[in-house]
Amino acid sequence: MTLLRVAVIGAGAAGLCAARHILAHPKTFAPPVVYELNSDIGGTWVYNERVGKLDNGWPVHSSMYHGLRTNLPKEVMMFPDFPFDPRLNSFLPHQEVLRYLESYCQSHNIRPHIQFGTAVQKVSPVSVMDSEVRTTWEVTSSDTSGCQKTQAFDAVFVCTGHYSDPHIPNIPGMENFKGKVLHSHEYRYPEPFAGQSVVVLGAGPSGLDISFELAAVGAQVTLSHGLPRFTFPLPPEIQQAHPVVAVQGDGSLRFQDGSVGVAEVLMLCTGYIFRFPFLGAAQLGLEVKDHLVSPLYRFMMPPAFPSLFIIGICQIICPFPHFHIQVQFALAVLDGSVPLPPRAEMEAEVQQELEEKLKRGVKWRHLLKLGRDQWHYCETLACTAGFPSLPPVIHSLYEEVFQQRRIHPQNYRKHNYRLISDTEWELVEVQE
Repeated sequence: MTLLRVAVIGAGAAGLCAARHILAHPKTFAPPVVYELNSDIGGTWVYNERVGKLDNGWPVHSSMYHGLRTNLPKEVMMFPDFPFDPRLNSFLPHQEVLRYLESYCQSHNIRPHIQFGTAVQKVSPVSVMDSEVRTTWEVTSSDTSGCQKTQAFDAVFVCTGHYSDPHIPNIPGMENFKGKVLHSHEYRYPEPFAGQSVVVLGAGPSGLDISFELAAVGAQVTLSHGLPRFTFPLPPEIQQAHPVVAVQGDGSLRFQDGSVGVAEVLMLCTGYIFRFPFLGAAQLGLEVKDHLVSPLYRFMMPPAFPSLFIIGICQIICPFPHFHIQVQFALAVLDGSVPLPPRAEMEAEVQQELEEKLKRGVKWRHLLKLGRDQWHYCETLACTAGFPSLPPVIHSLYEEVFQQRRIHPQNYRKHNYRLISDTEWELVEVQE
């Protein structure tokens, strides 16, 4: 039997997970070819002081800021078959996560299969006539010298993440703003903003964390958001405000409630958009918008070309365990142990799911947010493909931390946890 050849685009957590599981099935899959833009593994977990462009003209991929710590405990965040060092605290600085991924890479001997400093330019489906018509893939890449190469594969895993291309909201009159405007993608340290007035637009995890960092160096922060007003304690340097709706002619900011304010800095913590410049989306039967890629069967496969898998496109998930489940399901599809419905059936199922969410009041831009649906999703994939799902303790501890984060987002990271079994965890200590 001919071994299946798989291309993996990206050597961050999702790409390493894909490579690890491909390598675990040497009787079915040839060793993968992993394309990585940067000079090392880690993807978004590789901290870079620089913003904008690298020396070679390629954009800085990572949105990591210097003081970032995980907002999930390591007990929930880990790949289920590869625990973190138990001596570490539950909530980790980004450097420890990168060390973990390096250890994962080394433990599974993935590095020899990675082509570093390589940009994927184009991924194209090709129809091949064997005993039946099937799709193979041509992947065209270039290295730092500009040398191009095209290789053929039976399947492609897109593991490029979605925290690199900032979403810049359309705020009328933005050209009138007299101060500095930047997206959190370009934020690294709070110190340059010490003593300044900063409007932080967006109160997701990054917006809150960056606001706390700015407040700690004496910045006067206006946290502008459309969520219900936070009732947990905030530092005195942070005031809440409605969303910014316009910049007026004199450079002042007008908020949704009609109030007006001035600021020296406008920090956009407004999330990221989906972008796959190497995919001909229309050719694949896909529509790629800022916040939605559709149709994707099981949030992974274009029904027209179900040997292409986009790993980790969903949001509000437990990322590493999610990748662990998605990758194993994808490989079960490729090895034939999970038969897929006809294309029309897959497309109809995706359309029905999206319409049901819209009817429930989910906003269009949130259709790929799973949240509490992630557990049923992972269970369904694992059950369909016949491999173990995530242990219930992951779900239980995730929900606990979610609640703690809502009660006191400044202090929840002081908790340390320990997994006792597949169903039980305990609070070990609270750091002072």
